Amino acid sequence: MTSILWFKRDLRLDDHPALDRVISFDEPILCLYIVEPDLWQQPDASFRQYRFLEESLGDLRQSLQQRGAELVMRTGDAVAVLDELVGRHGCMRLVSHEETGNGWTYARDKRVAEWARGRGLPWIEVPQCGVVRRIVGRNGWQSARDDFMTQPPAHPPVRIKTMATASDPLPKAADLGLSPDGICLTQRGGRAAGVERLSSFLQHRGQHYRRAMSSPLEGAEACSRLSPHLAFGTLSVREAVQATRDHQSKGRKGGWSGALKSFQARLAWRDHFIQKLEDQPEIEHHCLHPAYEGLRPLEPDAARLKAWEGGETGLPFVDACMRSLRATGWLNFRMRAMVMSVASYHLWLDWRATGQHLARMFTDYEPGIHWSQVQMQSGTTGMNTIRIYNPVKQGLDQDPTGTFTRRWLPELAQVPDRFLQEPWKWEGAGKLLGRSYPEPIVDVQSAARAARDAVWAVRKSDGFHPVAKRIVQKHASRKAPRRRAARGPSRPRHADQMSFDF
Repeated sequence: MTSILWFKRDLRLDDHPALDRVISFDEPILCLYIVEPDLWQQPDASFRQYRFLEESLGDLRQSLQQRGAELVMRTGDAVAVLDELVGRHGCMRLVSHEETGNGWTYARDKRVAEWARGRGLPWIEVPQCGVVRRIVGRNGWQSARDDFMTQPPAHPPVRIKTMATASDPLPKAADLGLSPDGICLTQRGGRAAGVERLSSFLQHRGQHYRRAMSSPLEGAEACSRLSPHLAFGTLSVREAVQATRDHQSKGRKGGWSGALKSFQARLAWRDHFIQKLEDQPEIEHHCLHPAYEGLRPLEPDAARLKAWEGGETGLPFVDACMRSLRATGWLNFRMRAMVMSVASYHLWLDWRATGQHLARMFTDYEPGIHWSQVQMQSGTTGMNTIRIYNPVKQGLDQDPTGTFTRRWLPELAQVPDRFLQEPWKWEGAGKLLGRSYPEPIVDVQSAARAARDAVWAVRKSDGFHPVAKRIVQKHASRKAPRRRAARGPSRPRHADQMSFDF
């Protein structure tokens, strides 16, 4: 008899607990990946993500072939594909990793579970990170997550017994309705690329991680750049945690101790926030605090949304970040927070529309991290400090020489440094604004003030729960010790400390 090993966002053989489980049954394995056209029609899916998937599947196929196995590719609805394979080959069980994905994959897994029950077929879902399915409260969660990370990683066997069956060709992106979206400097997918990124980060790139991670220029090199590999599962979080601990145990100096500690904290935050989506899948579509529904128009201002997406707002640092993101599929964590904050507060756009655009732009889109962060930076959680990033100040702080801004906004090449982030104050602005570069579509100060007043009005309203009010007031009045804040927390603390990328 045969077991089906269903690969989803776990495109590797190393430290693959689901593979380890199915190997234990000592029977042929049908190694399956299903390309689901409906998944790639969702508003958070994109060409750049599919290209990363193609490269990752190529690596996975090669790894299986080296062990005498084949990756069976099928295109279609998951339930239909699984039903056909089980009917044809008499498979005894389905094995996969637990997945915390978007709302579409959540609904698909519910359909698969219903189908499996109807077939009398066991579906064994195995955890692959610190996220716990059907958790009751968070007491003890961190300890359980840490215990999981200390367990020995599962090593793939030298040979894998598989069943050969018909395989579909991998569809081209165009066949799925995906068209090139401006990307030209994307990260390479696949296990080999992920291993190289982890090794180079721990060996030399990450030495100044803590200091450089806030800069969109320096962060491109100093950040680990592992986020797409963790999102697609070409690397496991446990591999990253344990490799980092190995380097921490060596007592390295020169800034390494703080850098590696910060990196470990962000790996822990990753599981912490994916757990939030696992517990509350509705946060992808609904405000975490219902009092904020209707705060902003559900139908966003089309002109403002288009300007923000295209890097044409007239706010130089925001535009540089958005153009860089479109070209590379990546942005460092502080700038991700800033562009979302500007969209939600200064431009007063609903987080669902802007969040979907960013999801498509991020090669490393991870729903659990993404939707929590999108809501935090939009002030709709009801518990986190309202943080309205000033894009002018961020540009001055994070790009003091203007190198990053000018790289992506060549039309501002002649603007002096002191006016680069506020070209409307430059005496030569009349020859520039409204011609080669747009005038700002909002006044930064007045837009921020109006947004702050509107959000706080909700928090002070009768519809806001009294307990939530006290939590908000406590967060608003809290001042973290400077040294502690600078060093960074070792474990998840407050949601507004969370980062997108690693």
